[in-house]
Amino acid sequence: MESHQVIRQAVESSNVKKVASQLGMSLSLVYKWMEKDARNQSGVLNPLDRIHQLYEITGHDHLIQWLCHKAGGYFVKNPPTGKRPGREVMPATQEIVQKFADVLSAISDAAADNSISDEEAKLIRHEWDELKRLTERFVKWCEEGDFEHLSEDLASKHLR
Repeated sequence: MESHQVIRQAVESSNVKKVASQLGMSLSLVYKWMEKDARNQSGVLNPLDRIHQLYEITGHDHLIQWLCHKAGGYFVKNPPTGKRPGREVMPATQEIVQKFADVLSAISDAAADNSISDEEAKLIRHEWDELKRLTERFVKWCEEGDFEHLSEDLASKHLR
């Protein structure tokens, strides 16, 4: 889906006039954001294309992480693509299972005294985020059949 289509879907599910008013933008500008390649017509990128451009220029995932956090989510970056010969499925699945065990261990250790400190909560969050990251990468490698690359990635993160 292209950015203008995403904006159209979001804005049309609300009221276009209300969206424009609350953003302090003209109705015509909001409509331009919903058109394909609005930049050629008005010289202005839509907000999604502008964020993408900022990300491309800086290369900082923090921009996307912040946006996902504001939307109540979490950003998991997909791994680089490209198949390699050799497939090591079992070591990769074992790494995911081990990381899940690490999450459960962090939770049970923290909850042993019926309270969870800020530091314990941070550790649980860290382990959980790592599990989500590894699982997303695993699914991506499964889709591409690239298990050797997954094993290398896991080993490089010292997660064994």
